[in-house]
Amino acid sequence: MLFSSNIFVFLFLPVSLVLYGIAPKKARNGVLFAMSLLFYAWGSGVFVLLLLLSILVNWALALGIAQDSHGRRWLHVGIFYNLGLLIVFKYATFTHECLAWLAAPVGITLGTAPTIPLPIGISFFSFHALTYLVEVFRCTSTPLRSWIDVGMYISSFPQLIAGPIVRYSCIRNAIEQRSTTMADVLVGGWRFSIGLAKKVLIADGLGVVVDRAFGLPSAELGTAVAWLGAVCYALQIYYDFSGYSDMAVGLGRFFGLRLPENFNQPYLARNVRDFWRRWHMTLSEFFRDFVYIPLGGSRHGESRTYVNLILV
Repeated sequence: MLFSSNIFVFLFLPVSLVLYGIAPKKARNGVLFAMSLLFYAWGSGVFVLLLLLSILVNWALALGIAQDSHGRRWLHVGIFYNLGLLIVFKYATFTHECLAWLAAPVGITLGTAPTIPLPIGISFFSFHALTYLVEVFRCTSTPLRSWIDVGMYISSFPQLIAGPIVRYSCIRNAIEQRSTTMADVLVGGWRFSIGLAKKVLIADGLGVVVDRAFGLPSAELGTAVAWLGAVCYALQIYYDFSGYSDMAVGLGRFFGLRLPENFNQPYLARNVRDFWRRWHMTLSEFFRDFVYIPLGGSRHGESRTYVNLILV
């Protein structure tokens, strides 16, 4: 179910807002969680069970980290589990194809690559789970006692399939106590409308040009058309992704959640480093704070810094 689809705009979203609005405050996390599961099941079917399993596993692991003096081992289990999901569902076929390519020159045949369906949004809910476990381990946040609250954080539909990546510490207080003001509704409606316009009016229109340009046989693809397709594609992916992020931020405000910004005019960047500070900012910050810095960052000499950058 896309944010820009009629069924979302005219049915799912209004029903969600009504149910959320009439629910007692203590039940609102449960309502948002239930609607998020329905949203995910609509597009992913049986994979909603995988999402539920991930929520339960990470809920239990976070409690284990907080209650055990050797919480590091529970953290290691959580990292192995969440990254294992990504490796199996997202990268198993790619890894097999790479190994087959390397083995072919020496006469080794690895057989047919496994066909594994890709669950929608698996990167986002896995990264949310990882930030939850790491921040509980670092004692920067306390774990949630209710698995429904954990489920609401990991699977909240505004950011479930397209981000931004929301750190647990940024939303911890809002999970247990929040309110929605008229200002939130107005700002949320404005941001959602801006994102919807980016997606429908700009990105989808540019997509038609891109498909036609790159659908031409190579012999008919002249320089001007190739450049037109490339420029339109660069704009298409920006307006599509940033549009979804705007819609996510707007939807979050409807439910009293302040989601982080994910784009900051990336095509005005002065260099590549500046570009990655402006494009999908929450992902860049995730890798910086949860991978690059724990590996040592730039604190151990030039050679180690380059190794860390390559690993990231």
